[in-house]
Amino acid sequence: MALESAGGSIIAMLAELMVEPVGRLFRYMFCFNNFVEEFKERKENLALALDGLQKDVEAAERNAKEIKKGVKKWLEDANNEIEGAKPLENEIGKNGKCFTWCPNCMRQFKLSKALAKKSETFRKLLETKFTKVAHKAPPQHIEFLQSKDFTPSESSKEALEQIMKALKDDNANMIGLYGMGGVGKTTLVKEVGRRAKELQLVDQVLIATVSQTPNVTGIQDRMADSLDLNFDKKSKEGRANELWQRLQGKKMLIILDDVWKHIDLKDIGIPFGDDHRGCKILLTTRLQGICSSMECQQKVLLRVLPEDEAWDLFRINAGLRDGDSTLNTVAREVARECQGLPIALVTVGRALRGKSRVQWEVASRQLKESQFVRMEQIDEQNNAYTCLKLSYDYLKYEETKSCFVVCCLFPEDYDIPIEDLTRYAVGYGLHQDTEPIEDARKRVSVAIENLKDCCMLLGTETEERVKMHDLVRDFAIQIASSEEYGFEVKAGIGLEKWPMGNKSFEGCTTISLMGNKLAELPEGLVCPRLKVLLLGLDDGMNVPETFFEGMKEIEVLSLKGGCLSMQSLKLSTKLQSLVLISCNCKDLIRLRKLQRLKILGLMSCLSIEELPDEIGELKELRLLDL
Repeated sequence: MALESAGGSIIAMLAELMVEPVGRLFRYMFCFNNFVEEFKERKENLALALDGLQKDVEAAERNAKEIKKGVKKWLEDANNEIEGAKPLENEIGKNGKCFTWCPNCMRQFKLSKALAKKSETFRKLLETKFTKVAHKAPPQHIEFLQSKDFTPSESSKEALEQIMKALKDDNANMIGLYGMGGVGKTTLVKEVGRRAKELQLVDQVLIATVSQTPNVTGIQDRMADSLDLNFDKKSKEGRANELWQRLQGKKMLIILDDVWKHIDLKDIGIPFGDDHRGCKILLTTRLQGICSSMECQQKVLLRVLPEDEAWDLFRINAGLRDGDSTLNTVAREVARECQGLPIALVTVGRALRGKSRVQWEVASRQLKESQFVRMEQIDEQNNAYTCLKLSYDYLKYEETKSCFVVCCLFPEDYDIPIEDLTRYAVGYGLHQDTEPIEDARKRVSVAIENLKDCCMLLGTETEERVKMHDLVRDFAIQIASSEEYGFEVKAGIGLEKWPMGNKSFEGCTTISLMGNKLAELPEGLVCPRLKVLLLGLDDGMNVPETFFEGMKEIEVLSLKGGCLSMQSLKLSTKLQSLVLISCNCKDLIRLRKLQRLKILGLMSCLSIEELPDEIGELKELRLLDL
């Protein structure tokens, strides 16, 4: 039987010799090991190429880029070919013998041929090179997708109808929506944007937050991002002209959220008036007078909720049932103290969810008797701050309270990276001395979830970031500015000069000037209690070497922009977190003196070609981000 098997194999090989070149077929017969080695080498190289490209794709996706179709197809093909090679690998191990002394000729012949074919496929895939795996994704306008945040009330329905009617009116190109902070203006205008796009009233919807201190450059950047526009000019005037050219003649809805004073639309680059009737502008404000100042043809009031709707919203968030007679009486008293303001109803309801009757009664008394400090010019908001103060007081853990206050360090309407909170939290006792960085991340994440559960923080389009309602941020800043915390916060308001003059910083623990472009810094600052300093600098700003000498207790330093010599940190020996972004760094060898440093970030610091060996002397370092 063995003789017949061998004979059959030889006859089959002779048949193949009739249809393929003889040289190649003889190689299949006598160079089996060569085919095996070539197959294994190319498969290994393809697997490495696949892994590398997959990592590039994941990095691009994290930056919200769109992966090229050719890249996706290559990844799919390469993965399929590697998976499809497994049967061949099994066959290599099973290569049998006939007569017990020579290889099974026909099996080896066919296996060599299959290996050669698969190796050629690997080679062709390896020849494909990609200079780019992705490109910038077109704007998705996620914020205008239908959201569970929009819960229609009688007031919001009425306001929505008035605004939609004005959008269809050719004679109305400036519309103003006004109402108390926290009443739901931002949520409503996002719903307007969604519907305007859905009904094809406009070709595109843009939204930008203006805030109490308008940052023209920031507004221009936000609008340019939505338009996928790259500015050629650097001056505000040049950028305004480019934006104007892009927008004019288009059917656009431009939403300017949280306007506090008259703004010149020309300074931003927004076309308006009779010559640009296709461009509709919808602004939101807490102040009715702003609608008149901005010459709005249609002024729309968003009222607070009537008592029955307010009770329904409060009851849902407090987890109460209609028939819960033991709590409903006192709960209705608490709900009335929220005076129909949605943000107060939600935060107070969440704070008291699951609490005992005694706790409800205490809360009711606190709200009725509260004499919370009134903020200048917005006395009508006092009730909202009273409600937020109660929600803050009911936060269960001190860590959660600290995390809440730290969130106000970021600019208004900012998507706050949770990773940044982790890196700044060192200065607020949210890191244990011997704790791994991953454990610290978990502690911050737990605090974030607690704050989101009670609506004191909001989610964003990504899990890695959170947001603070502007009214909640105002309240947080007021808490943070108290003597207990000692914060100074002027973030993201377009500052170019140090804003606090000759003010004493004796009791100051935290200064946040991030999101600015400071072109000068004072010398000789004395800040004996300062632990956290967050600065945004002009790119050409040289930090004075004596700037940090009066900050011997500093534990967290974050700089974006500017030029910094590490020699200037020679006295900052308690520094635990140092984050430098787009900073021209010098004398990195001096970092060896910062022996308590746990977190070191050197992102987009193009002046750094390589790190000195002395970085290895930082024994406490747990996170290095380049």
